[in-house]
Amino acid sequence: MIKLNFYTTEGCHLCEDAQRMLETLAETGLCEWLSVEIARDDQLSECYGIRIPVIGKTATKVVPDELGWPFTLKELREWL
Repeated sequence: MIKLNFYTTEGCHLCEDAQRMLETLAETGLCEWLSVEIARDDQLSECYGIRIPVIGKTATKVVPDELGWPFTLKELREWL
């Protein structure tokens, strides 16, 4: 199972759309994800503030493996 971080913030309608996609994939057992609220961390806000929603694979890498909005459910599934 693929583990993901979901960079988001409260009140973001695009994040709500992305969350529904993640829920759909999680129901099939393809992934599990952790919601990361960027508003509570200045560094995360600076990095993701204008890019959210962003989904990142949690595996440690020198170069982050991330998918930023916009994306479709099909594109998200293929990226995984």
